Amino acid sequence: CSAGTNKPVLTLFTKKPCPLCEEAKEVLEPYRRRFVLQEVDITLPENSAWYDKYKYDIPVFHLNGKFLMKHRVDIQKFEDRLTKLELQSD
Repeated sequence: CSAGTNKPVLTLFTKKPCPLCEEAKEVLEPYRRRFVLQEVDITLPENSAWYDKYKYDIPVFHLNGKFLMKHRVDIQKFEDRLTKLELQSD
């Protein structure tokens, strides 16, 4: 089934440990079939630009490369944006 290839990509900017990130992933769990989760560890040297930008704000989420939310999951916002992307790709 090729439908899985154009799922929206949710990027989670994180670092270890990050209890809020774990909590955020749990909140998003019911939606897991609808997006691809990509985690970016901002403490890695190659991600230093993200570290400078988000070190005090994680977790930070981007949906398909666009800033979506930070600190806590805003389920309504996430669902709205996700649905919009799904409608565009049909």
